Amino acid sequence: MRKILFSLAALLLCLTAAQAQNVKYNQYGVAVESDVLDAESQDGFLVIESPKSDYKIWFDNRVQFDAGAFFGAPAYADPIGSGVSIRRARFAIKAQVDKNWYGEFDMDLADGLVELKDAIVRYTGIPNLELQVGNFKENFSIQRNSSSRYLMFLERPMVCSALAPSRHLGFNAKYDNPWIWASFGIFAQEGAGAEEITNVQDNNKDFGRGISIMNKTGFSVTNKIVFRPLCKLDNASLHIGLAHSFRTTKGSQATGEWGTYRASARNSTSINRKKYLDTNNLKDYDFNHLWTVEIAGHWEGLRFEAAYIGDNVHYKDTKLVNNFGGWYAQAGYLLFGGKQRYDAKGAKYTRALRGQKWGDLELCARYEYCNLNDFSENAKAKIYGGCAEAYTVGLNYWVTNNVRMQLNYQYNNNDRYANGKDKLNVGLDAAGNPVKDYTKVVAPSGKAGVDYSMIALRFEVDF
Repeated sequence: MRKILFSLAALLLCLTAAQAQNVKYNQYGVAVESDVLDAESQDGFLVIESPKSDYKIWFDNRVQFDAGAFFGAPAYADPIGSGVSIRRARFAIKAQVDKNWYGEFDMDLADGLVELKDAIVRYTGIPNLELQVGNFKENFSIQRNSSSRYLMFLERPMVCSALAPSRHLGFNAKYDNPWIWASFGIFAQEGAGAEEITNVQDNNKDFGRGISIMNKTGFSVTNKIVFRPLCKLDNASLHIGLAHSFRTTKGSQATGEWGTYRASARNSTSINRKKYLDTNNLKDYDFNHLWTVEIAGHWEGLRFEAAYIGDNVHYKDTKLVNNFGGWYAQAGYLLFGGKQRYDAKGAKYTRALRGQKWGDLELCARYEYCNLNDFSENAKAKIYGGCAEAYTVGLNYWVTNNVRMQLNYQYNNNDRYANGKDKLNVGLDAAGNPVKDYTKVVAPSGKAGVDYSMIALRFEVDF
């Protein structure tokens, strides 16, 4: 009997040792569950996922190479340098770690500098509701929230660049069903690059500045609702959106600019670095209300989008305000049988479906207007930030699911006040010399301001 017991004990020890050999440990010595993963290319993106669980991780990268040439500016204008650039060099890793939890980080390496874009922790365990924290785009403008991979033109309209908020650190709750999409978010400062982080740290260290509800500093509250009356149609969509954002000064501002407000924009191009439209720093800033109304839709290969964005800037110890704003309208059509597609979860438009094996061509047109002047009687101060309009036509070649080429021609019309914070010439004085001061411009024809044309090209690959 004793021999039998010893034999059973020895067998049990052997089995235990064999099982122990299959146990895996992480770098901290903790036993972990393991799973065999499958790797595949999904529309040219590397995806690694588990056939047994909800785990999935993938890469989402893009490179955009731009070239631009500028011509037709008046002789008195400051020279505009044509050139080339890497507009974006994005590297992102995204993961669905289980059924309800998602995470991602996204960085841009263009110009040899590292800039944080998205850093997200998301929970989707409640039906129709999505909760997330991190650094990401505020849900305000459909144009701002659309991925740069799928923009109809090389750049977003001037009014979006000047006024629509982009990425900030914060919390957001989003609800969606086929008919209605709604979002509510509370945000702090930008979490972009070294400059913004240094400003936050200096404001905190030297002045104790941070988030204060009582003093109306350091935060924003952004809300949006979208109605989709054609949600049951497969070949069409209609997007009607309203959004509002209450905004205060942020810790990512330079310490010397704390308590000021500034709006500025380039003429819809990144190669020409001149910001003709610029309010400069407006002092005694208290808070501002941003608001927008937008409509967009598609039918088969046709897509259109239009929006107005308004900005009401309030100041301390006065009821007077400054008002800025602008609008745009654009449309595109796939010429060879392609279909436009609406991303219902994101309430925006996504990659088009090509109509031919060789790809598809999309013909586009846009008008845009941005006004950073305020001469009204109720203005807190007369603001001469400049006003501009632009006319753009474009041709997009959707080569494959991962390759796209874009060609834009754009005519820019800047008014006499668009002098880039008194740095850019806007006309000729009485002696015939270039002058930056719009009050000294003498133009026999009545014309002042810098008007010019642009031809720009982009090559893009997503992988």
